[in-house]
Amino acid sequence: MKIGYARVSTVEQDLTIQQHGLEALGVDPTYIFVDRGLTGTNRARPGLREAMAAVRAGDTLVVTKLDRLARSLTDARDIADELTRKGVALSLGGSVYDPTDPVGRLLFNVLGMVAEFESDLIRARTREGMAVARAKGRLRGKQPKLSLPRRRHLLELVDSGKYTQMELAELFAVSRTTIYREIQRRALQRAAKGR
Repeated sequence: MKIGYARVSTVEQDLTIQQHGLEALGVDPTYIFVDRGLTGTNRARPGLREAMAAVRAGDTLVVTKLDRLARSLTDARDIADELTRKGVALSLGGSVYDPTDPVGRLLFNVLGMVAEFESDLIRARTREGMAVARAKGRLRGKQPKLSLPRRRHLLELVDSGKYTQMELAELFAVSRTTIYREIQRRALQRAAKGR
């Protein structure tokens, strides 16, 4: 029997291509297990857990690509070990790897290393891109809800004691948390100056 597994890293991504790919590889749609919004580095994936529980000796776990199954060599090895214990083969995009066969195990480990390498490259490129954006002044973090003049006006009204935090939040069209945060920020600044 063929059991399918599909995964996307964000909830907004679409699983359709993977699901059609699994069906083309002979997986019955009722036996396709999915995870949405979970990265391949996260081993606590309910869909994967269900797929691993569904496979029996002689079955084949089918995924369209290895990076949908695992993003690290450690994770790939753990999955391979579990498949070996159960006597289950793994199909990656139609190529079947028998984890009990030494060559199949070698290929699976090599593919796991490639997936981990690819994941490391993505992280490195992301850090590099963020550093360039930061250097160009495009990456400044979360901006304050209130401009400096509005913040001063807010704090004057807080000091007057005429308004509650709820009324101030409504007046400035922000949350009560923002009002509280501005009051705390000023208290911390005053405390830092007093040292």
